[in-house]
Amino acid sequence: MEYRKINGTDSSPSLLGYGCMRFPEKDGKIDEEKSIAMLKDAVDGGVNYFDTAYIYHNGASESFIGRFLKEHSGLKRDEFYIATKLPTWEVNSLDDAKRIFAEQCERLQVETIDFYLLHDLKIDRFEKMEQLGVYDYCRELQRQGKIKHFGHSSHENSENFNKIINARDWDFVLLYLNYMDSNVGSDNYKMYEAATAKGIPVFCMEGIKGGSLANLPDNILTHFELIHPNDTPSAWALRWVGSLGNVKVILSGMSDKSQVKDNLKTLSGFVPLSDFEQDAIERVGVDLRKRVRNNCTGCNYCMPCPMGVNVPWCFSIWNTYGIYENRGHSNWEWGMVGKESLPSNCSECRKCMKICPQNIDIVSDLKKCQSELDGLKW
Repeated sequence: MEYRKINGTDSSPSLLGYGCMRFPEKDGKIDEEKSIAMLKDAVDGGVNYFDTAYIYHNGASESFIGRFLKEHSGLKRDEFYIATKLPTWEVNSLDDAKRIFAEQCERLQVETIDFYLLHDLKIDRFEKMEQLGVYDYCRELQRQGKIKHFGHSSHENSENFNKIINARDWDFVLLYLNYMDSNVGSDNYKMYEAATAKGIPVFCMEGIKGGSLANLPDNILTHFELIHPNDTPSAWALRWVGSLGNVKVILSGMSDKSQVKDNLKTLSGFVPLSDFEQDAIERVGVDLRKRVRNNCTGCNYCMPCPMGVNVPWCFSIWNTYGIYENRGHSNWEWGMVGKESLPSNCSECRKCMKICPQNIDIVSDLKKCQSELDGLKW
């Protein structure tokens, strides 16, 4: 396993970090037998970084990983790193932050949390945490030795992300990075560049895009198979992230033993992508983007719809399904759209079509969108 030292510290986490939000489940709860077996394989393969959060698995993830590390891993306390996150949306007072941190330490059965993050820190939440004194409280915990490294995870845009990292010092950040959403010039890549320019170590989430990059159409997979016929699409995705020089940890939410085995193989004795391999990934990205159902850019010119249809949201889900054909994820996203926002509410007034810069036949496409995405549940 490759280990990447955090500059200025004695911490050297494994390049492959175990993301603890997608353990296999049984009867709605973590399947502990299967999960322990997978975690043991990861430990045997050199993984020493385990990332969880207060909310994962409905609050059960922290307690489970705490018990695993203490009772089943065979690791001493100084041989692993535990990361967890403060749910900023649930913090309405400094006492809330103090209570949750104490509960997390109890769940994890540790006195020190190695990497502590403000979870999903959007600009409004950052401002609220500042007003409540949460940042200063976490730094005080760090001075007391109860936190080793303090950072935040972000799904923000680059403009707001820059405001956050320039307003305060951060030991590390956890960013969403993969070769489809984070190509050079994209908003995600700008965030990576901004953190790197400030000397902030970057940890990566969604390197395989929630599994969407793990299974590619055969005609697109050919780009990879011609070079490395035995490497999985997941391996290519992880190597793309690992080739970014400032990425220290790549989280993978492994949910079966085959994924653990493949990820260990990829990130043990890590080899950065060559220029030739980078070109192959570029070709895969181009071909995948061609699979969109229509050319909606999410410009919002069509909004608001007089009938309440959230046209850009619906088309975004539809286009994402077209690219990756990830039925489970797209069905979950479709279920998040409220009934009042569905295409079925369209009255065919066609006002949106008169102002669409892409000249999309919105009325017709809304019908196709509703039909195809409704069919995912069967």
